[in-house]
Amino acid sequence: MSASWQRKLADGRIVLVDGGTGSELVRRGFRLSELAWSGLASASNQHLLTEIHADFIRAGAEVITTNTFGTARFVLESAGRGSEFRAINERAVRAAFAAREATGADVAVAGSISCVPPGLDLDAYPDPDTEARDYRELAELLAELGVDLLVLEMMQDDEHAVRACEAAARVGLPLWLGLSCRLGADGRSLVGFDYPEIPLETTLAALLVFEPAVVTVMHTPPEAVEPALAAVGSLWSGPVGAYPVLDTDAPDGGRTPPVLSPAGLAEHAARWLDAGARVLGGCCGASPHHIRALREVALGYGDGSPGDQPR
Repeated sequence: MSASWQRKLADGRIVLVDGGTGSELVRRGFRLSELAWSGLASASNQHLLTEIHADFIRAGAEVITTNTFGTARFVLESAGRGSEFRAINERAVRAAFAAREATGADVAVAGSISCVPPGLDLDAYPDPDTEARDYRELAELLAELGVDLLVLEMMQDDEHAVRACEAAARVGLPLWLGLSCRLGADGRSLVGFDYPEIPLETTLAALLVFEPAVVTVMHTPPEAVEPALAAVGSLWSGPVGAYPVLDTDAPDGGRTPPVLSPAGLAEHAARWLDAGARVLGGCCGASPHHIRALREVALGYGDGSPGDQPR
């Protein structure tokens, strides 16, 4: 188990996370599922997942996230693969561990859990008891498989996100809370990325009670990250971070090109560091090139050894 990220954050240093596994899969020829996104990749492309994780590690990532964002049982069932729940998740975790072993790097493996519904259809959630049970099942399996921490991604409401956080909190691993938001219609307020009727403050109030180790602003457009960090900082005194979304869904089921180049992301990241962020990375659209650019920003910021280059 790697705890380097904990020591670095305790010292006020910078920790780099990886980029968009799903968008990297697409870039390398994998077609996402309409219902489970990248969740099915480990069933047929475990080696490709390992390559992607390893490339992010070589770029400087010190925390890599398992490809389990879309692998809760109810999501897999929507894609007709519910019976493969354990196998798909085991293969996804193994891919991350294989990348760590292949690079010889001291990186942490974070088990990703999301509460986004199948196909982003907000009417596709199962009943509350089933939903909560499936989050518990995934959290317990990830812990059993040996991940170093759990990262809750795209938390953006005060109902489904609460169920996911409750499930993750039960297993006793460190938790990262990943908030997903955007600017509201007025151009100033912050609302859930897929829930424009829910203010970010409402989500924060519902989720900070789970005492995360880190709070990140993730899958959030770059222009909303800085005000979101300020909103988090007004209610939370612990470590904060940012890994924004850089692309969007394309009409053909793929992804659009990133809206920010690696240099462009680096410019934003320098401001986020000034705003107090100590965890940096990227979400959809962020390639190993983006993470390498963030590594240079961290080095220039005075952090001695973020993401030391492994072999």
